[in-house]
Amino acid sequence: MNLTTRILIGMGLGLVVGVALQWAALSEDHFISRVFTYGLIEAGGDIFITLLKMMVVPLVLVSLTCGAASLGATGKVGRLGGKTIGLYLITTAIAVTLALSLALVIDPGLSASDKGVEAATFSAKQAPSIKDTLVDIVPGNPIAAMAEGRMLQVILFAVLLGLAMNKTGEAGQRLLKIFDDLNLIVMKLVTMLIELAPYGVFCLMATLGVTTGWAEITKLLTYFLTVASALALHMVVVYPVLLRLLAGLSPLIYLRKMREPMLVAFSSSSSGATLPVTLRTVEQRVGVSNNVASFAVPLGATINMDGTAIMQGVATVFIAQFYGFALGPQDYLLVVLTATLASIGTAAVPGVGLIMLAMVLGQVGLPLEGIGLIIGVDRLLDMMRTAVNVTGDGMVATTVAKSEGELDLELFNSDA
Repeated sequence: MNLTTRILIGMGLGLVVGVALQWAALSEDHFISRVFTYGLIEAGGDIFITLLKMMVVPLVLVSLTCGAASLGATGKVGRLGGKTIGLYLITTAIAVTLALSLALVIDPGLSASDKGVEAATFSAKQAPSIKDTLVDIVPGNPIAAMAEGRMLQVILFAVLLGLAMNKTGEAGQRLLKIFDDLNLIVMKLVTMLIELAPYGVFCLMATLGVTTGWAEITKLLTYFLTVASALALHMVVVYPVLLRLLAGLSPLIYLRKMREPMLVAFSSSSSGATLPVTLRTVEQRVGVSNNVASFAVPLGATINMDGTAIMQGVATVFIAQFYGFALGPQDYLLVVLTATLASIGTAAVPGVGLIMLAMVLGQVGLPLEGIGLIIGVDRLLDMMRTAVNVTGDGMVATTVAKSEGELDLELFNSDA
């Protein structure tokens, strides 16, 4: 069996085991719960995620340094960055617009108010100012940035290091050869870790089955299905249309080759943890050169929030309808602009999804307590929107690579 099939089997078995354990309603002190559910299974999932995160910083540093050094010779760095960031902003704007439109047709907040949905306690963290965000991109201590996993700082340092190596002549070329060798070794290590994905996915899905409040999903079913539908439309309609129009490539081939990152993203709920899998797939299966992939994919994992923007659009309409607030066209336009700009502005902050939603609600005068209404179903939706984000990362990298002549069309069209 190929890796995708094994991951799907692990995902299915894990969910079955998790739901069965939840139905068994064992106490936390029970031997099975203590040793098996919250011991071996939970630890297995945590170890898998940690192993993937272990590879993120060295992979981004080495790969992006090599890419920047190569691009520095051609003068493509500025053009590549402008295209990449511009495409990410466009897809995010389309995502939130799609979500608002669908939510206004379905009216998820009206059905929820009839089912006695209660808000959980929620305290919104304050979003950083534009000044703080810009300053935070520059690493005062690159080693500390790597240790703390501050990806925008690592990305900036790697780009500057690569450009400096390109301009240092023979010494830079000697160091670049070392980085090229390191890049091969790190990618091989990523490939070794990905073989553990079926087992890690099994543990993660089993934990999800045990901890998910299925009753809450039933109460918020209309909201849940609205977000899920918008995510599905964005993944299977918006991305394919953009890929076809902007790059002239087959969307079916692209989606088929991206299935492994999608599954890992869905299981882990983390674009950052999925980054090693995404970068490996985009380079070795889709055919994007390291020069483009090493820049576009890590940047996307940090700032591309299409899935979160969709959640914000639906959640804004949901909360407004639930509390009986009437929003006008100018309010919805403000939601689109705020969500789009916030996708970059809050990129380095933990809990970015809820912080961004708090910013959006504050801009249109909706109560922040409304976020507590959707917390109960957010875990499962977070899995879906992470899969969308990862798909978007690859689509932008592929489109930019095609425009720059950095896409291996033979590899893209192959069965690999």
